[in-house]
Amino acid sequence: MANILVVDDELGIRDLLSEILNDEGHSVELAENAAQARAARNRARPDLVLLDIWMPDTDGVTLLKEWSIGGQLTMPVIMMSGHATIDTAVEATKIGAQAFLEKPITLQKLLKAVETALARDNPRKPAGAVLPASAELTVEAVMAGANAQSPSGDAGPQASKSFELDKPLRDARDEFEKSYFEFHLAKEGGSMTRVAEKTGLERTHLYRKLKQLGVDLSRGKRSAA
Repeated sequence: MANILVVDDELGIRDLLSEILNDEGHSVELAENAAQARAARNRARPDLVLLDIWMPDTDGVTLLKEWSIGGQLTMPVIMMSGHATIDTAVEATKIGAQAFLEKPITLQKLLKAVETALARDNPRKPAGAVLPASAELTVEAVMAGANAQSPSGDAGPQASKSFELDKPLRDARDEFEKSYFEFHLAKEGGSMTRVAEKTGLERTHLYRKLKQLGVDLSRGKRSAA
């Protein structure tokens, strides 16, 4: 995975991007202004920089130009802004930025831009791991207590278990949902981002749901190790 530098003067943006990227397995350096960004770029040698345009000391386009002129633009840079004009985005692209993300940044656009930038920077590196196909988990399989198998016959993450039906509906539903989320956490290597995408839940809702069900969030990461 990559070492990514996030440069933004808003604490909330830095924390959110750091959480998402860490969840994807990347290591993240944070900077709240151009001075910290310069130091982090020289110290950490990032594989990718997410750079905000509007910052209090030196704006992102000026910093990008500085790196370009100084021969320090050796990594892909993705620009971010909630107020930039098309002209600003075009200027940043001409200087050397590989992409531009408009705030508020959606999860899908962020991950796609990061994946594309890293793949473009290193063509020999695959853009993402190819997950093995797995069997669909049907209602009948759940009721029968069957286990999903990969096409090769090797057992994958535990897809289901036997459920005790002679209990209140709410208890039975919670038991099924816990197994459901544990299965997806194991399948996605503990990545909350991918589980949120797979299950169609917002991350905040997903965290609350897992906490309510008593799901061990470290279990999926241990399984992937």
